[in-house]
Amino acid sequence: MSHPLTTRARTLAPGLLLALLVACAAKGLGLLLPQLGGATLAILLGIVLGNTLAKAPTLASGTKFAESRLLEYSVVLLGVTVTFQTIGQMGWRGLVYVLAMMATVILGAYGLGRRLGFGEKMSLMMAGGNAVCGSSAIGAIAPAIAADDEEKGQIITLVNLLGTVMMLTLPFLGVAIFGDDLLAKSALLGGTLQSVGQVVAGASLLSQATVNYAMLFKLTRIIMLVAVVAIFTRKVQPRGGAAIAARKRGRRLPVPWYVLGFLVLCILNSTLSLPAPLATTAHTLSGWFETIALAAIGLRLNLARFLQQGPKFLVYGLGVGGLQTVAALALLLLLQL
Repeated sequence: MSHPLTTRARTLAPGLLLALLVACAAKGLGLLLPQLGGATLAILLGIVLGNTLAKAPTLASGTKFAESRLLEYSVVLLGVTVTFQTIGQMGWRGLVYVLAMMATVILGAYGLGRRLGFGEKMSLMMAGGNAVCGSSAIGAIAPAIAADDEEKGQIITLVNLLGTVMMLTLPFLGVAIFGDDLLAKSALLGGTLQSVGQVVAGASLLSQATVNYAMLFKLTRIIMLVAVVAIFTRKVQPRGGAAIAARKRGRRLPVPWYVLGFLVLCILNSTLSLPAPLATTAHTLSGWFETIALAAIGLRLNLARFLQQGPKFLVYGLGVGGLQTVAALALLLLLQL
């Protein structure tokens, strides 16, 4: 008789291995196509395979595990890469800019989504993904608000495609408007682009100094992940429902475990001098977990059903991207960053 863990491993292995192979291929292609990056290529390759050659039911358990658990582990490890001192390096204008951008994007993306007919949870995932840190934020938000896996996959795909378009256009817009103003160009990219990889790739089109400053704004957005998840969780739960559910489960966690894990590691990284190899390893693992999870999301995405939403998704993506760009430019001019 097989041990339960052995049986579980055999069930997960096919889908998990396929997601890993797709992630490896995407990382390799990402070296040849740095403008797209491994994360975007992983989800695109996954979509192609998942809707053609990789439809076997035996893959479902492994890809579901990779989609959910690995994205959660990625969120936790992200805490080792950020510190609260980041905020101090930007100054008060930089902090006001980040908070105003996040509030504008969350309210705008949520409102536009509801107006276009998307459900509350899809609209919240779109809002959080664009306001905070792309796939990682959606991976943190989705379980907290009990979002459907298919809806999560659709929104992650949309956010990644939008982020890729903005990554290739915003650097040149920044140069055209702000010229040699390093801080303004960095704030434009770090305050709008969805994922860490997209910020690095987009800023790299300009200079290494732009990468360094853009990451200050990006990491400040990531630090706000805990608050965003807590607010969204409270919004979707009936009044008093959170406390009742917590009592039934015998716990009173205000946010999911992986968000608390992110916060704990962020606090440790802010107060202690962690060894550089530890931070490097955590950053590498977080990136790999996210890429494997994105590959699994692509493998599980029903492309035909996604394309049925085509015009509506297109309007939603372009609307949110336009909102982010206009809001960023207006705030930068207003705050004189």
